[in-house]
Amino acid sequence: MATQNLLELLAPARDADIGIEAVNHGADAVYIGGPDFGARDKAGNPIEDIERLVRHAHRFHARIFVTLNTILRDDELEGARRMAWRLYEAGVDALIVQDMGLLMLDLPPIQLHASTQTDIRTPEKARFLQDVGFSQMVLARELTLKQIQAIRAQVDRATLEFFVHGALCVAYSGQCFISHAVTGRSANRGSCSQECRQPYTVLDAAGRIHAHDKHVLSLKDNDQSANLELLADAGIRSFKIEGRYKDMATVKNVTAHYRLLLDALMERRPELAASSHGHCRFSFTPDPEQGFNRGGTDYFVNGRKEDIGAFDTPKHAGVAIGEVLRARAPHVEVRLHEGLTLNNGDALTWWDRQGELQGVPVNVATRLPDGRWQVEPNLSGGRRFEDLKDLFPATPLFRNRDMAWERLLAKPSSERRVRVDLTLAQTADGFELSLKDETGQRAAVRLAHPHEPARDAARQEAALKEGLAKLGGTMFEARRVRLSLQQPWFLPAAQLNQLRRDAVAALEVARAAAFQPLARAQAVEPPVAYPEDTLSYLANVYNGQAAAFYARHGVKIIDAAYESHERLDEVSLMITKHCVRFSLQLCPKQAKGVTGVQGTVRAEPLFIQQGDERFTLTFDCKPCEMHVVGRMKKNVLRQLKAEPVTFYRRGASASAAGQ
Repeated sequence: MATQNLLELLAPARDADIGIEAVNHGADAVYIGGPDFGARDKAGNPIEDIERLVRHAHRFHARIFVTLNTILRDDELEGARRMAWRLYEAGVDALIVQDMGLLMLDLPPIQLHASTQTDIRTPEKARFLQDVGFSQMVLARELTLKQIQAIRAQVDRATLEFFVHGALCVAYSGQCFISHAVTGRSANRGSCSQECRQPYTVLDAAGRIHAHDKHVLSLKDNDQSANLELLADAGIRSFKIEGRYKDMATVKNVTAHYRLLLDALMERRPELAASSHGHCRFSFTPDPEQGFNRGGTDYFVNGRKEDIGAFDTPKHAGVAIGEVLRARAPHVEVRLHEGLTLNNGDALTWWDRQGELQGVPVNVATRLPDGRWQVEPNLSGGRRFEDLKDLFPATPLFRNRDMAWERLLAKPSSERRVRVDLTLAQTADGFELSLKDETGQRAAVRLAHPHEPARDAARQEAALKEGLAKLGGTMFEARRVRLSLQQPWFLPAAQLNQLRRDAVAALEVARAAAFQPLARAQAVEPPVAYPEDTLSYLANVYNGQAAAFYARHGVKIIDAAYESHERLDEVSLMITKHCVRFSLQLCPKQAKGVTGVQGTVRAEPLFIQQGDERFTLTFDCKPCEMHVVGRMKKNVLRQLKAEPVTFYRRGASASAAGQ
């Protein structure tokens, strides 16, 4: 593979401005939603904004990928096709795709990446996607290093991508329908209602409660900071940060964090290189704990772990900062950990005695002479001081909003520069300034000017080098400045500055000319066979073109997507590697070898309940997976049936109205 030694840090962007800052803070590529059809329905962006982001990214030879990764109705395919062409004309480097129907359309010659929504867990699935024309693919978050290695052994042309940071979907991506069943909002259509973050009571068949009002489907956040080298050795070349809903400060912070880690890896391993150009200098020390997080887990990369759940709260508890000394209206007295301070506008959190997360913003924070802090809470919305539950002495305090941190990251916080060598040489009638960047790209410009001896040779030599190195207003920084002159000739500052500006402009033109668009991979012919000949609703076939695609690749039976409402009985609404039995110490494998317990624990179904919603948990122990089983709510089905749309239905387009 041409890219086998290139590492790509792929950062998220909610909008073009955040995308530009992601590039400035070290991203080799940025993924962003287009105007429509991205799997975050509230993170769309106009083509014009994306084009602005493309122009900025390409200066550093960084790439822009646009998400077009929802499943599409038949009546949406033409709009998606037109949008793909507009994105291509705007200079976008790749489309991230879930719906295979797109591959049957007249798409532009743009690179296609397989979304994590395509549920890539096996070497056979990955090889198939490579062979039908995908150049890059986002593997399932649930994979272990050994499973990634097995996929790498079968995929010899496409780049493997893996999520290394951010929120974790508890279900295999593309295999979650619980949101659609409960609210009518489809995760496959970019409108997940996050039922997994809700509290549930866990019961067994006898009605015994094993957990009460716990967020048993809510996971901690992904953090592969310690595993980047292991992932690279397993075959991962694109390291993806989750977060197209994240704010500017979070994207800056997390991107900078992984930029430093990857740079350190490449310094240790010189055979590896970044896929874009430039080096970053930050005005802050990156710290992922400062941003929204639910605690960190490396999930299944190094095997199953017990502590992967954020069962107490799906919210951001924050960073530990101290403890309560006294709470008496109108103030809370606080002792902070050494070296910490409080700011007006900070937000404090603590756990009450029922294990629920409580919080309050700081209105005024005052440092007392003895080092204690006096906090006046911001009791807006009719809240009273007495409503601050369980603020007892010695209660640990956390901070989940740090105004000093936010103010720091609201300012320009990174400089990204491409290093260049500058050589000033004399010519027969003047001077030539040549620039060579860190990639070997060159440009040179000439200036006709008399060779006038300098009055003070040493001072003039220093002035020439200093003047040439003044690249602060450009995307470049001087690595070396060399004078190839018979002697330090006098050259007025105005002429030297113009020569430098002309050389910089020429190098930018040369770099732009050297930028190579990503080539779209060609599908293998004759068409390769899909690994299975039968597809259930889990394949998410929502339009006739997708059905035709799979039929072309040998599939005989093709069921319609869950969103088409063909399956109205109880089905698996969520398939997940996370196991509630395991997390509650109720797994038969955990009881193995335990005297008095072995043989008494069985993987019988459990139930989770919230109000009148009840789902069955079933356990498939051979692949070690859990299914959340249920049916679509009747009122949701009535509402959806009233919407006159078209979609794939047993091989044909039909109106959903009145079905």
